[in-house]
Amino acid sequence: MPIVTKKGDKAKEFTLKDQYDEEVSLSDFQGKKVILSFHPLAWTNVCAEQMKALETHKGKFDSLNAIALGISIDTVPSKSAWAKELGIKNTKLLSDFWPHGKIAKAYGIFRETNGFSERACFVLNENHRVTFAKVYPIKELPDIEEILQALT
Repeated sequence: MPIVTKKGDKAKEFTLKDQYDEEVSLSDFQGKKVILSFHPLAWTNVCAEQMKALETHKGKFDSLNAIALGISIDTVPSKSAWAKELGIKNTKLLSDFWPHGKIAKAYGIFRETNGFSERACFVLNENHRVTFAKVYPIKELPDIEEILQALT
């Protein structure tokens, strides 16, 4: 497995479907900062809190010319039902289901033995270079203040 994507690296391009079954590509956000918030699995407590934090801070992200994307290996129907359950309407929850974990693998954070990604956040600048990269302990909620700081 490649080493984890690092600060200074050019972000890997991707196209995934969101919870509305719409294709979302990284290149759609050229000129914007992007937060790639990888979470292992939908329907788990820490992952739910991680995605709700993104939704709660959308206004702040907008003011910083940033967009947050939640990414996991769950299917689009699962992401859709989960988004409804959590009340997430404005944050795109992307499905890295098939080919299974392809984007997590491209970023070097796929856990082969578990079949899902690490809990990780990458902040990209307007040119989609990585300015912040962190893998968190699987049961630890990423610090939203740390991510906001990385955007400034």
